[in-house]
Amino acid sequence: MGDTVAVVTGANTGIGRATATELARAGATVVLACRSEERTLPVLEDIKQTTGNDKAEFLPLELGDFASVRAAAARLLESGRPINLLVNNAGVAGQRGMTKSGFELTFGINHVGHFLLTTLLLDRIAESGPARIVNVSSGNHFNASAIDYDAVRQPTRTFVGLKEYDVSKLANVLFTQALVERVDSSKIAVFSVNPGPVHTEVWRRMPRPLYAVYRRARSLRTPLEGAQPSLKAATAPDLVTGTYFNDDCEPKAPSVHATAERAEELWNRSEEWVREG
Repeated sequence: MGDTVAVVTGANTGIGRATATELARAGATVVLACRSEERTLPVLEDIKQTTGNDKAEFLPLELGDFASVRAAAARLLESGRPINLLVNNAGVAGQRGMTKSGFELTFGINHVGHFLLTTLLLDRIAESGPARIVNVSSGNHFNASAIDYDAVRQPTRTFVGLKEYDVSKLANVLFTQALVERVDSSKIAVFSVNPGPVHTEVWRRMPRPLYAVYRRARSLRTPLEGAQPSLKAATAPDLVTGTYFNDDCEPKAPSVHATAERAEELWNRSEEWVREG
């Protein structure tokens, strides 16, 4: 992957860090798009030392803030470099609140911020083709039957935001489906993946007693294990665009609620939101 430029969001911890490390190990130039430079710089050094690849760099990105997303996209575009791979990995769970741009916290970060980033970069990604976009969803998307478009513009309603997390992960799958219909498959392949239950900082704001119960109830994987579906979607040859990969890295039909009609509605609403913002 020596000629590959890969952008990975949320790459300073957990699955994103494991994904970025393995891409760097394969020779790619890896851009770690993260909120905190302080927390990302040690990760960059570790990646360079671990992989022997010094082509790793930090890009400031706050997905809950449209201004930050636009600034990050502008920096990538102004560099003039190709973007061969975009891994929309960053996410939050078990949290409550609103984003700076006016969305329920989990939905705003997990979907809306990534929607804006991806669409701003889409022309460059197409020019860099054959390229790939990987959207990290979750098996939790099977728990959501629909998106309440009033609720996603209000503060988190449930106690720890798990229902909102499920909805955001359904949105990741729907976004993938809508994107497939809008790009030239000879230039861009798009995938959604389920990393499985993984012990990562995505759950860092869930109340500790509740997280302890959650962790005992599920056999949590390591970040490297959770990164395997993303890495397959990012690197394996001869994949069918639009595929949803389960946590065993095998193709699987997504939720029956992930319909073409709902994908189209989410895309249209998302376009309106980012225009307004």
